[in-house]
Amino acid sequence: LLPAATQFETRGSVTASNRSLQWREQIVAPLFESKPDHTIIAMFAKKFGFDDKLFRNIAVEDGEPNIEDLTREFNRGMWTIGYTGQSPERMKMHMENQHTFDRTTLRALGGPADGEFYGMPWPAWGTPEMNHPGTANLYDMSMPVAEGGLTFRARFGVERDGENLLAEGVYSVGSEIQDGYPEFTMQMLIDLGWDSDLTDYERAVIEWVSGFRDTRPGTEEVGETTMTGERPSDYVNQVGGVNWKTDLSGGIQRVAIAHGCAPFGNAKARAVDWTFPDPVPLHREPLYSNRRDLVADYPTYDDHKFWRVPTMYKSIQENDFSKDYPIILTSGRLVEYEGGGDETRSNPWLAELQQNMFIEVNPRDANNLGIRDGADVWVEGPEGGKVKVMAMLTERVESGVAFMPFHFGGHFQGEDWRHKYPAGADPIVLGESTNTAQTYGYDSVTQMQETKATLCKITAA
Repeated sequence: LLPAATQFETRGSVTASNRSLQWREQIVAPLFESKPDHTIIAMFAKKFGFDDKLFRNIAVEDGEPNIEDLTREFNRGMWTIGYTGQSPERMKMHMENQHTFDRTTLRALGGPADGEFYGMPWPAWGTPEMNHPGTANLYDMSMPVAEGGLTFRARFGVERDGENLLAEGVYSVGSEIQDGYPEFTMQMLIDLGWDSDLTDYERAVIEWVSGFRDTRPGTEEVGETTMTGERPSDYVNQVGGVNWKTDLSGGIQRVAIAHGCAPFGNAKARAVDWTFPDPVPLHREPLYSNRRDLVADYPTYDDHKFWRVPTMYKSIQENDFSKDYPIILTSGRLVEYEGGGDETRSNPWLAELQQNMFIEVNPRDANNLGIRDGADVWVEGPEGGKVKVMAMLTERVESGVAFMPFHFGGHFQGEDWRHKYPAGADPIVLGESTNTAQTYGYDSVTQMQETKATLCKITAA
């Protein structure tokens, strides 16, 4: 267990669910022996002997990689989603001028960030020097791409089974291509006659990416090394395949946007996803289901390997756990706490509001099980994990369903582990973690774990 610092103890960028980035400063120095994540990574890299390669473009000061340099590096490496235009300098400027942004539209009204959306929600296309304002609302074709508008991405080819996948007759305001179009490549720029808009440096980088040039150009060299006169006959064949995602100069993105187009194309949204296990969404019963009649009609997948990792589906679902574990168990959030809860349960004002880990049980189930409101109960999952929590009788859950919050920790299967915390580091409120009683399961597309629903049995403690 590594002593990683909280986000109060470090600085750098954070990204919100609306895709805006924000720069935040360190509030307190790391407590005890804790260190920021990037410092721990640097220590590993040094121990393993590749720190010189990992941080060749990043300054390291007293063992801590410079967070501004780290930000510039991920800017350079995330073309595919437009996570590239939000430099440390631009984010800090937004923070210093928060008062100039409209709280509804997020757009700055005057000031140094005039016209930009707060935090430059990605995609903020191209390099930071392009000063793209960010995209507050995805796929808003009512404004130019250069001002934050966008089309739907041409991500899945241009046709499928003879059906056109590109947009038909719709496009963003100001687009010079007034129809659907695929993602931009150097070939497209040449065909449209727009490649002449590239700077010498941008063209040279594209040539280097394609293999037409042997060495990567620097901005200071381009004037001397840019090709003049006629190009070789195979020039287009060599450079044409470089696209907006692989052009490290950002030139293809810049030129496409200058002509009112989205670098990633203009296509239709798809309702049939032929790359997913279920091209059209189907209901499939959970691995641990108490509806065996539905399991027969809506079975899960066969066991499968994802990236060489065996993943179980059918071999679990074919076992009926519902006789011993008849109640559906779900987990979720409380408004008082956040995440695993260690930080928020250490806040005295919040801790006062939720002092006990609990399970919500329907009164009918509680009466059948001989459980009283406020009494301790055991909640056991089908894989044997169990937690000791307080019963809360409520009709907020249906009979046959129970709910536990996931913000607690510090107790384990009935034992109080407060003594295991460093002195002064234990949260005010401790409790069982619901995940102790949760069970196996992975999503068939993302391989994310199932930690929100299973079966359980509840008994008086």
